[in-house]
Amino acid sequence: MSKRDDLIAKYAADMTEKLGVTPDMDLLTQVVIGCGPSIYDADAETVAASDKSELERIRTNYLMKKLGLPDGPELSAAIDEVMAKYGSSNRNKYRPVVYYMLCQHFGKQAAYA
Repeated sequence: MSKRDDLIAKYAADMTEKLGVTPDMDLLTQVVIGCGPSIYDADAETVAASDKSELERIRTNYLMKKLGLPDGPELSAAIDEVMAKYGSSNRNKYRPVVYYMLCQHFGKQAAYA
């Protein structure tokens, strides 16, 4: 298995164990590919849920630019909801998992088709 395949398996296990979600592996793979090389950097691979500027970047760069969603309070609310599902006790909130959950939340799987 490649390094990326190992990471995809790690993210799938994280979703199953911490979120109680069985991921769509095709979509998860596309989300991981869409994250690019950031997944290979331990710092960039995770989301700092307490960093407001990072959450703002997710809203702007991912939700608005990648998924094409219009700006509005529902974007920040969805990010907060995903972070709450992940739980404050989970130190590692993986970026591909957060992106996957947001993609599912808004029903924007077509962005990866």
